[in-house]
Amino acid sequence: MAWGTKDIPDLSGKTVLITGANSGLGLEAARMFAAKGAEVVLACRRPSAADEAVATIRAESPSAKLEVLELDLADLASVRKAAATFTAKHRRLDVLLNNAGIMAIPRRETKDGFEMQLGTNHLGHYALTGLLLDTLLATPGSRVVNVASGAHLIGRMNFDDLHGKKRYSKWGAYGQSKLSNLLFTLELSKRLASKGGSTIALAAHPGYASTNLQAVGPKMENSSIAESFVTLGNAIFAQSAHAGALPLVRAAVDPDAKSNDYFGPAIGGFRGAPTHNGRSSRAKDGASAQRLWEASRTATGVAYLE
Repeated sequence: MAWGTKDIPDLSGKTVLITGANSGLGLEAARMFAAKGAEVVLACRRPSAADEAVATIRAESPSAKLEVLELDLADLASVRKAAATFTAKHRRLDVLLNNAGIMAIPRRETKDGFEMQLGTNHLGHYALTGLLLDTLLATPGSRVVNVASGAHLIGRMNFDDLHGKKRYSKWGAYGQSKLSNLLFTLELSKRLASKGGSTIALAAHPGYASTNLQAVGPKMENSSIAESFVTLGNAIFAQSAHAGALPLVRAAVDPDAKSNDYFGPAIGGFRGAPTHNGRSSRAKDGASAQRLWEASRTATGVAYLE
């Protein structure tokens, strides 16, 4: 039978941190975790938006254990502050769901001078994972779940120009950032295994899910035509955000899942129940994974699992 919410186990006593939990996939995942008894930390750039998400979840699950954590992945100082705030309060972290992301936007830079898509989708999460690693390792059976995308198939790692300063393509940069999510998962899995603990790293993607992610780029470009196409495409072709979140949740809780597994929709990777998905040969390249890790360590100044 197809995997669904019925397969999510009781999560009482578990702690889950979700980046970008105020809308879309993150909000849907938070609703599912909360409904099963987990303590859910909504790590969001705008606390007011996170507060609205908390109200939405509590309307469905009045006894939900929820907490808001301010986090801007495009600012390493914010990442460090958020990690310190979390670790000062929590002794366990069962699931770190690295979900927040942006897609196909005009070239922008983070507070630290990184290309915005790589900086938000990968480097911020790389740093956050490292800063929370001690808590993860202290929690038996903990998991890091990185949210990738079918767009990793168009991704190419341009290590000579990672931040697109010489040449920039919004889709090329997005593809590179999503390929980075899978390469990060690969290298993190390898390094965690070498430590011999029970913490594992996995990846998941939503397929084509209707969220506000697709509209951000057109809005930044002030393109009403592109925004209309996105809205129409979501209405006709996309599955719901709830369905899109199921692969993320399965990666986080399926007892049979293994490190470096990759979950996505069953039907062509676009829609349907969550199942194991394949990935490109570039996403399996160990040399590129190690090189990205080293570049990420240098860029962020966060070193771990050395």
